[in-house]
Amino acid sequence: MKTQKIEAPNGAMAVHESAGQGPPLVLIHGNSSSSRVFSRQLDGPLGKRFRLIAVDLPGHGESDDAEDPTSYSLPGHARAVRAVLDAIGIDEAHFIGWSLGGHVALEMAPDLRAPRGFVIFGTPPLTSRAAMSEAFLPNPAMKVTFQKSVDSAEASNYVAAFFRPGFADIPSFFLDDVLRTDGRARSNLGASLVTGGARDEGVVVRDLKVPLAVLHGDEEQLVNRRYFGSVAMPTLWREAVQTIPAAGHTPQWETPQIFDALVEAFVNETA
Repeated sequence: MKTQKIEAPNGAMAVHESAGQGPPLVLIHGNSSSSRVFSRQLDGPLGKRFRLIAVDLPGHGESDDAEDPTSYSLPGHARAVRAVLDAIGIDEAHFIGWSLGGHVALEMAPDLRAPRGFVIFGTPPLTSRAAMSEAFLPNPAMKVTFQKSVDSAEASNYVAAFFRPGFADIPSFFLDDVLRTDGRARSNLGASLVTGGARDEGVVVRDLKVPLAVLHGDEEQLVNRRYFGSVAMPTLWREAVQTIPAAGHTPQWETPQIFDALVEAFVNETA
C-alpha cells in the first residue's frame, strides 16, 4: 500500500492506494474514523485484485484539519474527495461508502463524471434531518456523532456501537481515530444539516442511473433495517438490501470475507 498527500480546497488529504491493478474502487470512511477501517481490504485479497483508493476526510486520520471549518459538511467533504480524484486522474470508478462515507458518496453522485456504481453500508439515504429518527436506532452512543468534545469513555462507547454486541476483535485504532478527529468536523457537520445544505438523498438514489448496492449487518446497533423499505431505490442491486450475518455497523472488519465477496460480485456484475 502506498500513501501520499494531495492538496485539496481546505488542506492536504491523505490518500492510500492498494497494490492491485484492477478497476478502481474509491473507499470513503465514516464519522470520526479514517481509512484504517478498510485495512482488511487495502492489505487483503481485495486490495490485491483491485485498485483500492481510500481517502482520509478533512479533519480525520492523516489528513489536515480543514482551514475553513465551515467546510465540514457533506458538500464540503464531497468537494474534497472530488479534488483528490481529479488530482490522481480518476474518471471512472465504483464508490464504496461506510456510514458518513456513504452519505458523502451520495452527495457526490450527481456531480461525478462516470461513476460505475455505488456500495453503501451503515448509510440510510436521508430525505431530511427529521428522517434521522426513523433511519437510526435510539442508541445513546449516537450523541457523539455531532458532539464537538468527546472524552475517552464516550469515544469507547461510540466505537463499541460500531460492532455487533459482544464482538471482541476491536483494534485500538478505532478509538484513536475518534479522539484524533477535529471536533469541529462533528459539530459543524451537525450544524450544516440543520441549515439544509446537503442534497435530498432520497432523490439522489431515486434518480441514480447506475447500480446501487446496499449492505446491512444483521446485528446493527445504529441503523434501522426497516427504514430502507421507505426509500425508493430503482437501481438497487439484486433488488434487495444485502444482509450480512454476524455483523454490525462495520462488516468490512467483522466479516471481511463476506463483505469482500459481495463487493467483488457487485463490481463484476456492474463492470
